[in-house]
Parts: sequence; structure tokens; C-alpha cells
Amino acid sequence: MLAVQFDKGGTSRTVPLPHKIHGESMRPFEPVRELHQADLKRGDDGVFLPASFAKKATSAARELVWQWCFPAQRLMLVAATRDVRRSHGHDTDIQRAIKAAARKAGIPKRVSPHTLRHSFATHLWQANDDIRQIQQMRGHSDVRTTMIYTHTITSDLKP
Repeated sequence: MLAVQFDKGGTSRTVPLPHKIHGESMRPFEPVRELHQADLKRGDDGVFLPASFAKKATSAARELVWQWCFPAQRLMLVAATRDVRRSHGHDTDIQRAIKAAARKAGIPKRVSPHTLRHSFATHLWQANDDIRQIQQMRGHSDVRTTMIYTHTITSDLKP
């Protein structure tokens, strides 16, 4: 499972990862682990967390589990506290990486991070997953938003 914490709506949820790619899917996070260890060795203060959570879990910012999957390359100095913290990578870094991967894969369509989000939901629907589970994983408050994916499938799997 992959945990998505404090998304743009302030909610948290989990997203499943296929067991057959678990070992391979963890390989890209090794540089994150190494970067985190280097930050700790230097005495840095960890990552930025939502203020209310940071007050409740004071050591969480320095724990590996709370590090960003796509960390910023540079650390930031928080002037008020003199803390040195790492933020997440900029959105454009992820967008560029996905576009480059699509070009490398020979995909002749416009691809963005949001395309992956839609593709994931569509594949779940094709696999006959329950619409309520898809709704929860997507973080939709209304199932009607999730039902948009029913139009994209020309399968007779769903009634």
C-alpha cells in the first residue's frame, strides 16, 4: 500500500500497489532513503508537515516514512525557527519526468500526472473493482464523480 497523506483536500488515504511489483517499485525510493540519511547526519530538521500534525507528532518530520517520494533538491531555511527542512519536489519536475517517460515509451499522446490518475481508476473499473472502493482510493466525496469512469469502458463487465 502507498499512503497519500494530507492531499489537496486535506484528507489521507491508501492506494494499493500490486504485489508483483512491490520489490521493484521500492527501488526508486532508495535515493530518497540515502538523501534522508544524509539530511539526518547533517542535523537537518526533516520535512515540512501540516502544522497541526507537526505539533502532535513532533518527531515525524525526521522519520523515513514521512519523507517525500519526490523530494526537493534544495533544503529551505525557516527564518522564524532557524529550522532547515526539505520540501517536496516542484510539480513541474514530476510533469517533466512523466512527459519524458511517455516520449521514451513512444506514446504519441499528451501525458501528464493527471493522466496516470485517470488511467489508474479506469484500470480498476476494468478489473471489476467496486465503485465505492475506487471512490475512496480516488478521494472523491461523491460517487457521481467516480462514475465518470464508467463511460470510458466498452466492456460488459459491469451491469
